[in-house]
Amino acid sequence: MTDNQQSPESQKTDGATELTRRKVVVAGTGAVAAVGLGGAFAANAVAGERKPAGPARPAPLDDCYQLTSEAVEGPYYIDADKIRRNVTEDRPGIPLTLALRVIDSETCRPVRDAAVDIWHCDAIGVYSGYEEQGNGGGGGGGPAPTGSPTGTPTAVPTGPPPGGGTPGGHQDPTDDKRYLRGTWRTDRHGRVTFKTVFPGWYRGRCVHIHVKVHVDGEWTDAGYEGGHTCHTGQFFFEEEAVIATTTLDPYVTNIAERTTLTEDTIYDQSGTQGGLLKLRYRRNDIARGVQGSITMSVDRDATNDGEGGGPPPSASPSASAS
Repeated sequence: MTDNQQSPESQKTDGATELTRRKVVVAGTGAVAAVGLGGAFAANAVAGERKPAGPARPAPLDDCYQLTSEAVEGPYYIDADKIRRNVTEDRPGIPLTLALRVIDSETCRPVRDAAVDIWHCDAIGVYSGYEEQGNGGGGGGGPAPTGSPTGTPTAVPTGPPPGGGTPGGHQDPTDDKRYLRGTWRTDRHGRVTFKTVFPGWYRGRCVHIHVKVHVDGEWTDAGYEGGHTCHTGQFFFEEEAVIATTTLDPYVTNIAERTTLTEDTIYDQSGTQGGLLKLRYRRNDIARGVQGSITMSVDRDATNDGEGGGPPPSASPSASAS
């Protein structure tokens, strides 16, 4: 792998090394990390900017034990494929700075040297590595069948399901694109920041970003090796911000039916605990950029790779667990 950041960590991990996974807790909003976005988020806030109401306060100790909702991994995870903080590549969209913090659920102390993965679709709902799927998540494109089935099956189905992988589970990549994916190392404060673009949407899911946190492994010249995953989850966006993107290019070209935050079958409607990001942006000019932040508190002794089970039943026949 190319070292994108000119850093010892910024190299491809050994493909034969499997990263195992774990479980996370979110601290209250007072513990959310704040990372600047240059002029757009200067100390003197401009009129119309969305910002927290009042000064931040230290989170109560009990907040460290509110577990973040776990979520299925979805079909489009590619294991530690790019060790980098800027995952944008050539994808157009509203700039998004994602400021994350990882703390220990027992001590509330920062977790340093953890490996944090993020991945998400682009502005028109397409995942890198799976461009053949188009917009629409694991369900693929094309209209739903009409009419009643006819005829009688004459044989027992054999072989893997179409598209690779298992139903609702991981699918093998169909191409070598890797935009909007990356892994990076938490610093001594438990913080890690990614540069990306505001995700788009596809039928059956609200706008979201996938995340994994890996601990107890080792950083080498080849990347991150060993350890296990303590959390597999997803981050979500308030409806007001998502609606603001829909009239801008390239989001306006995304004609997929949009699922709202309250309609989504993965988000558990629990706010920060469920992965809802705290957002900062100019209300009348979201195109200039968005800052999203959240603090995750991990149970270092737990393992959660997001591969077991599935999402709750969906009202939409085409809804995906991705």
